[in-house]
Amino acid sequence: MLTALTQTADFIKSKTGFTPDVGIILGSGLGGLVAKMQIEHTLPYSELPNFPVSTVAGHGSRLIMGTLGNTKVVVMQGRFHFYEGYTFEQLTFPVRVLKFLGIKKLFLSNAAGGMNTNFKVGDLMVIDDHINLMPGNPLIGKNIDELGPRFPDMSAPYDIDLQNQALQIAAKKGYRCHTGVYAAVSGPTYETRAEYKFLRTIGADAVGMSTVPEVMVARHMDLPCFAMSIITDLGGMELVETITHEEVLKVAAEAEVKMTAIVMQMLA
Repeated sequence: MLTALTQTADFIKSKTGFTPDVGIILGSGLGGLVAKMQIEHTLPYSELPNFPVSTVAGHGSRLIMGTLGNTKVVVMQGRFHFYEGYTFEQLTFPVRVLKFLGIKKLFLSNAAGGMNTNFKVGDLMVIDDHINLMPGNPLIGKNIDELGPRFPDMSAPYDIDLQNQALQIAAKKGYRCHTGVYAAVSGPTYETRAEYKFLRTIGADAVGMSTVPEVMVARHMDLPCFAMSIITDLGGMELVETITHEEVLKVAAEAEVKMTAIVMQMLA
């Protein structure tokens, strides 16, 4: 692991000479944030040693470096998922690479199904906690002490100061933005009515197929995390909805301008 991480990070540094302060991982339909960047370097994942390649529609497959909101950032335009067939170690490998590149904070975004009755399609949710229902954990196996402790604390996986900052910005802009608990499942199927009911019962406000493994690895390395969901559909309500990936991408793209505005002001 350490050899592979060093090899990948050194390759990126040799190509760019760029040291980012913040890492950003963009989810389904949320790749447009890069249009606001002053881009200095773009590297396709396929050119990076040891790096996976995204296989999902709505996800780019590029590492982009530049300035956003006066901050030097490295953006993953496209992430990796357990349902694509990657191991947890593989899908979280890029997070560790970002740490090796020098980032001091990690921002994450995703498209999620909302289950809180106060939510509407197109709302934003700042994640303040999560429930891991994926069949595994990226920290299983021999611990690498150089990366982090054997038993990392997860009592507060999402940075409270960054949460409060985002909520204040959203309120000033008049955006519908909530805080909530994100449940991570393996996918790739969307949830049944009974599964939605189960998730609501155990305390989840939204559900998705990403983010949590990445946050686990980031916290293992003592990286502060901020994560935001765009609520692209509603599940578990009395009215049953049929959900398609195309509709998820459409809603995410429409709401992305709000999320982008919040992130840019946070970085500024």
